[in-house]
Amino acid sequence: MAASTIFTDCPSSTMAAAAAHLRPMMRFSLRRANPFLELPRCVSFAACQCNSSTISAAMGTESVAKVIDGKLVAKQITEEIAAEVLRMKETIGVVPGLAVILVGDRKDSATYVRNKKKACKTAGINSFEVNLPADSPEEEVLDHISRFNDDPSVHGILVQLPLPTHMAEQKVLNAVGIEKDVDGFHPLNIGRLAMRGRDPLFVPCTPKGCIELLHRYGVEIKGKQAVVIGRSNIVGMPAALLLQREDATVTIVHSRTRNPEEITRQADIVISAAGKANMVRGSWIKPGAFVIDVGINSVEDPENPRGYRLVGDVCYEEVIKVASAVTPVPGGVGPMTIAMLLSNTLTSTKRLLNFN
Repeated sequence: MAASTIFTDCPSSTMAAAAAHLRPMMRFSLRRANPFLELPRCVSFAACQCNSSTISAAMGTESVAKVIDGKLVAKQITEEIAAEVLRMKETIGVVPGLAVILVGDRKDSATYVRNKKKACKTAGINSFEVNLPADSPEEEVLDHISRFNDDPSVHGILVQLPLPTHMAEQKVLNAVGIEKDVDGFHPLNIGRLAMRGRDPLFVPCTPKGCIELLHRYGVEIKGKQAVVIGRSNIVGMPAALLLQREDATVTIVHSRTRNPEEITRQADIVISAAGKANMVRGSWIKPGAFVIDVGINSVEDPENPRGYRLVGDVCYEEVIKVASAVTPVPGGVGPMTIAMLLSNTLTSTKRLLNFN
């Protein structure tokens, strides 16, 4: 089967519902937790259609990997941020502010924005929200961005993606002031991320969350073989740049890659952000590899009251028997994305106010 028929690179709309851990960008102390949890053996995901013959000898002796608990790590980070926000409030009387602009009524986007608002409240960060109809003119969105750029009580601005098709996404994202670009999508931030000796003001939240999980679980990145599946501007490309900054040897597998399974099987670290349900099988994974699953995909499930359930890019039931650790979906990368957004907002506030 041609690689192009196996998966497509994940667009922004897939990642919206889901950002290197740059130490200079996080001035407050981060506890290095190691919250490995055993996965109950009774978990089963029929959609993978797991068959022992398909994962064969490459898996070796069957064992169960550790579950990378993104929800727990995100909770720890949020608590750390909340403590720092309180210190800032008590010291200089300022509370960080995050503004979110939502255009349209997509349920996944609305849910994500609602979760961000809830997380802001937990961390003590002020939340500003603008909800616009899907047929709103682009100029109206740009006007709100301009106002938030000039508002000293707003320290971070996020435009929820995807935008309606009549809007120029890059034009809208570029309108966000780089000093408040807490999503890390401004071209200057990405450009700095790609250059040696330069530090971006912000790193995209999902890739940053992936690297933070590696750090918090004590995974050595330097000198390791890493494969990133997917090359989107939002996850795949910045994730590869972050791994490279950590001195990993990085390969990007994408929709035109030949022999993606063979290439991925060489990796000590795998970050999958392809947007294809259960694409990464057990036979793709090197025994003992560390697997981060960024994908969020819905598959039909007649036994679920909603008629569907969420799965990642990774065939979880197969990979859990091969990898040393793997993130679940949901509960892995998703909570980390929001935690990194809070982290970026705090970093922005400190930088704008010269607060240490």
